[in-house]
Amino acid sequence: MSIKIIVVDEHKILREGLSSLINKQPNMKTIGEATDGREAIEAVKKLSPDLVLMDVTMPNLNGIEATRKIKSKNPDIEVIALSLHSDRRFVLGMIDAGASGYLLKECAFDELVRAINTVMDGKKYLSPEISDILIEEYTMKNSNDKSTIYSKLTPREREVLQQIAEGKSTKEIAKNFSISIKTVETHRQHIKKKLKATSIAKLTKIAIREGLTSL
Repeated sequence: MSIKIIVVDEHKILREGLSSLINKQPNMKTIGEATDGREAIEAVKKLSPDLVLMDVTMPNLNGIEATRKIKSKNPDIEVIALSLHSDRRFVLGMIDAGASGYLLKECAFDELVRAINTVMDGKKYLSPEISDILIEEYTMKNSNDKSTIYSKLTPREREVLQQIAEGKSTKEIAKNFSISIKTVETHRQHIKKKLKATSIAKLTKIAIREGLTSL
C-alpha cells in the first residue's frame, strides 16, 4: 500500500516538483497540496494522509502551529519539516510541535525518500546539520527557551501575532478567526503586555525572530 502524502509549501513550483518526484516512488503517492498552514489543516481533515511534508515559514499560519494543530487531533499522522531554515528556534519549534523529521530543502531527493520511509517505520529522521543543533541544545540544557513566545503566548495569541506581523488589520484578523474585533483587540493588548512590546514594529521583529513569519 502506498504512503499517502500531502505536500505543504507556499511555492507552487516546489509543491509540483516534489509531488512529481514522490509519485515516481513505488510505495508513495501525493494525494494533496496546500499553500499554507490553514490549508494544510483542512487538507488533512479532508484527505486523511499518512504523512505531511510541511514547510516551516508560511503566511497566514506557519508550519509550527499547523503541525501542533494537526498532531493534537491526528497523532497517527506523521509530519516531516522541509525547510530552508536550520535556526534552532525553527528546529526546536517543529520537534516540540510533534514533527518526526526535519530536513533542509537543499537535501537530495534520495534523502527525503529515506526520511519518509524511516518516519513511517516509527523512527525519527533529522538531517545531520539538524542533529547537531539538537545535540547541542539538550547537552547544554539551556533554559533560555522558557522565555520564548511558545511559553509566553497561547496558541491563539501566536496566531494573532503572526497576522499582525503580516500586516493584517484588526478587522481582517477578526474575520479570519471568526471572532469579534473587541476580542482581537484584547488579544493584541495581552500580546503586547506579555512580550513587553509597545509598537507593531517590535511585535513584527519578535514574530520574525521566533519563526512565526518569514517576512
